[in-house]
Formats: sequence, C-alpha cells, structure tokens
Amino acid sequence: MYEIIYIKADYEPWWMFDDWEQMVQTRKAFDNIVEAKAYLDELNALFISKFTCSEMRKNKFFAYWSPQERIFCEGCDDNLQIFHGIISFQDGNPTSLVLDNNSNI
Repeated sequence: MYEIIYIKADYEPWWMFDDWEQMVQTRKAFDNIVEAKAYLDELNALFISKFTCSEMRKNKFFAYWSPQERIFCEGCDDNLQIFHGIISFQDGNPTSLVLDNNSNI
C-alpha cells in the first residue's frame, strides 16, 4: 500500500519528530504506485504554485513555505516558520515513488 501524507508544522517533513502524526492535515492511500505517483505529482504542482520556497530530500520528503507564514512560539519567544510537507510512503515507511523506466510498476 502507498500513502501520500500532507503535514503542516514548524519543521520540515524529513525531521519526522515524535509528534509528526499530530501535524497530519490529509492522508490518502493507494493500492498501486502509478496512482500514488500521479497524486503526489498533482499535490506538488499545487504547492509549487501556492508557496514561494521549496526543498526536496531523497524524492520522498517535500517541503514548501512562504517566508511571511510564521507562528509565534511562546516557549522560545520567537516567530517560527510554518512548513507544508508532503511525505510519500510504501507499507508505512517513507519511500521514493520515482518511476524509473517503468521498472517499479
């Protein structure tokens, strides 16, 4: 099973801190990689159009943000950047959904 998960947090998605699942905004499951990859591409295209900054790691973690979207942290007495993260999963583990010459279809 494949999943595409969108989180909104004050850290990039690759950190996956203990509370990361509490930051989940949406999660969508797929039976095959082709459908999962199509949804991932659609979501990434939407986020690229909405946010001014982005970074990708290992083809499975995608972070998007706009510098003006911040939240005040009372504990650290500072404004923290808000990140919109997408993580692709296979069987519960973060994984790349890159299709190389149809070899993983």
